[in-house]
Amino acid sequence: MNWHDNKRVLVGVSGGIAAYKSPALVRRLLQRGCEVRVMMSRAAAEFITPLTLQAVSGHPVHQHLLDAEAESGMGHIELARWAEHIVIAPATADFIARLAQGRADDLLTAVTLASDAEVAVAPAMNRLMWQNPATQRNLESLKQRGIRIIGPGSGEQACGESGDGRMSEPEDIATALAGEGHPRLLDGLSALITAGPTWEALDPVRGITNHSSGKMGYAMARAARDFGAQVTLVSGPVNRNTPREVRRIDVVSAQQMLDAVAEHAPDADLFIAVAAVADYRPAAAAEHKMKKKSERMKVELIRNPDILASVAAMKRAPFTVGFAAETENAVANARQKLKAKGADVMAANQVADDDNVFGNDENSVTLIDKDGEAVLAKTDKYRLAVQIIEHIAPLLAQRRQATAG
Repeated sequence: MNWHDNKRVLVGVSGGIAAYKSPALVRRLLQRGCEVRVMMSRAAAEFITPLTLQAVSGHPVHQHLLDAEAESGMGHIELARWAEHIVIAPATADFIARLAQGRADDLLTAVTLASDAEVAVAPAMNRLMWQNPATQRNLESLKQRGIRIIGPGSGEQACGESGDGRMSEPEDIATALAGEGHPRLLDGLSALITAGPTWEALDPVRGITNHSSGKMGYAMARAARDFGAQVTLVSGPVNRNTPREVRRIDVVSAQQMLDAVAEHAPDADLFIAVAAVADYRPAAAAEHKMKKKSERMKVELIRNPDILASVAAMKRAPFTVGFAAETENAVANARQKLKAKGADVMAANQVADDDNVFGNDENSVTLIDKDGEAVLAKTDKYRLAVQIIEHIAPLLAQRRQATAG
């Protein structure tokens, strides 16, 4: 299983002392590009606080079988549908017994029973509980149902005894679920990324903007981070959560975006311009809301600065990647933009197709550079961002090596 094929992972924490390892597991999964949510039993909250797991995962922790705040009070069904993978770590002897029996009397068992996700458990218990024939029968029952058993390890236990039953280490569990982790293709490098639209004010309540949900730009920020880069994200006005460990700078207009990019580009190794920047802005914005006075209104527009071209023209420019949203002749137009703007790579994005509409969770692009083209088939935007990084990382390394030489 390739690491970036792991998308939505639901981590369940049952009530054992090994729960102290669960935050580290969440972090290891996040480092592998997984989207992680956490659920925990009532007993687990006696060992570790929900706030700790919320801080690590970046999302509220689910604790209750019947969630009054969830749609129709069916929070466990929403979680079961969301998850592509479920891992219970630690999985106590009690939890394993109840899961083997098909019980659904708490959040963890109900979600697991109600989901068609791939399920894994990481046992954690006293060595004698592990060796007990009842536990082994329960584990065998889980295996027959296709549930994966990860571990346990062997060693000193919290009870003072030593032997089998220790929960496997978080790194080992994450590797079993999601592979070896990210190749550190951008390790030690700085990436500057733009995302979202810009808004060019006509007056205090109206403006000119472009279609953009920010999904692709934010996916690029996540992917660059996951490959080891220190990421600064310059974002136009979108309603999206900031990716963890990413520095976000909020802007509104193209000029503000240019100013932020100009400030940070000299320190960047990689610049990825995903933002849908308005080509023009009003020559002057009205101080107060403009009133309707006639059937027609003329507005003088002036051209906005070209942010990608300005970065590419720097004396010590970072490796530059642009996105070209086109409604026709996408590859030809993107190649022309590659040359005109002086970029290193241009991602041609055909936006007129019905399945490539703005705001979609999936996309496809053609990557163009001076040596050729690479077609990246339609997939979700994070996985597409991963493929883009995998494509440009060797080109960036070659340029850095040539510059150093």
